[in-house]
Amino acid sequence: MNKRLTIALVAHDQRKADMVEWAVFNADMLSQHQLVCTGTTGSLIKEAFAEKDIHAEVTCMHSGPLGGDAEIAAMVVRHEINLAVFLIDDLNPQPHEADIQMLLRQCRVHNVPIACNRYSADLMITSGLWDVSDYVPSTPRYIKFERS
Repeated sequence: MNKRLTIALVAHDQRKADMVEWAVFNADMLSQHQLVCTGTTGSLIKEAFAEKDIHAEVTCMHSGPLGGDAEIAAMVVRHEINLAVFLIDDLNPQPHEADIQMLLRQCRVHNVPIACNRYSADLMITSGLWDVSDYVPSTPRYIKFERS
């Protein structure tokens, strides 16, 4: 991939091991881009990268419950995020569910690809569309469908 992306990485507590494993597995690709993470997730990724001598630009926001999801959602709104990977713990309630839904909604509204599992994340980061210079994603249209 030739284009430098800003990639948001977020993972709930029960998914952090998955996120770190995924990030290390994809470190060659991820190290070519700017990573923006919620606090604890970013710290764990930085630590895992340091152990394996992987050099990457990792910026940590606050932890999710302290506003990290909202900080990343604001970056989405400002068009500062190209791709988000959010490994959600769907099996346990989250005290900051409103922030989680806000981040997911902002990605959808602002047409930012968001992967919520490792398989979709792998598909998204390996997409050839990142390097197609004349590819422009269509803007979402929020209009009533009417038959012609």
